[in-house]
Formats: sequence, structure tokens, C-alpha cells
Amino acid sequence: MTSPARPVAPRSILHSTEAQLFVADIQASCAFYTDKLGFAVAFVYGDPPFYGQVTRDHARLNLRAIDEPVFAGDIREREQLLSATLTVATRAEIEQLFLSYQSVGVPFQQSLQKESWGARTFVVRDPDGNLVLFAGPAD
Repeated sequence: MTSPARPVAPRSILHSTEAQLFVADIQASCAFYTDKLGFAVAFVYGDPPFYGQVTRDHARLNLRAIDEPVFAGDIREREQLLSATLTVATRAEIEQLFLSYQSVGVPFQQSLQKESWGARTFVVRDPDGNLVLFAGPAD
């Protein structure tokens, strides 16, 4: 005896991802991401604030305030652990973005460089030590 065929549900499509960065002060982090990196504050939650989100174009970064270190010892610095990766579509965009951040004194962990895997990248260090990689095509 055979079982009747079950209807197949359509495959879910994932549309975006949101990195979560751990920070000491939501307001100070929001100021860095808006004033230096060109993001806008989507929301801040809590009294006192402990959670928020900043956005730029289609990129979203969630900010979570914490009072204790997230990483044991110096592993984040030693391994240069990334907190988020954001991408642009063209070589011109990644170069322009780097130059605009450089002009306002953004602290870089890594300057703009061409990677062996065919991307052009740079890494920003936020006030809490989060490393945010920006990437675009090399050519």
C-alpha cells in the first residue's frame, strides 16, 4: 500500500543577514557608525539602552551592549576575528568607500588591498574592537 503524496512546501528564500556586534555603550557605538561610517540609527531599545540597530543601504548591524568581555584573553586581536563583512558591487565603490572613510579618520585594521582570491578589501576597527570587513571586486 502506498502513502498519498504530501504537498511540497515552496523553498524558503533568505533575503538578508544581520551581524550582531557586542559593544560597551550603545549611544557611543551609534555615534561612530553614523558619524564615521555613514549609517543611520534604525532603533535603540531599553532604558538604559542595551540594544540597537544601524543601517546603511541594505546593510544592517545589530548592536548589543555588554558589560564583560565576549572573547577570552587576546584571541580576538591575535586571530583578527571579524565581526561582520559588508560588500559593495564594484571596484570603484570599494575604492570610493575606503577613501571616504580615510578622509574622516576612521581607524583601519587593514588598509585597502587586493586579495589573492579576487576581492579588494579593507577592515575597520570600531571603538569596541569589532573588526568590520568591507569587500568589493578587485577588477
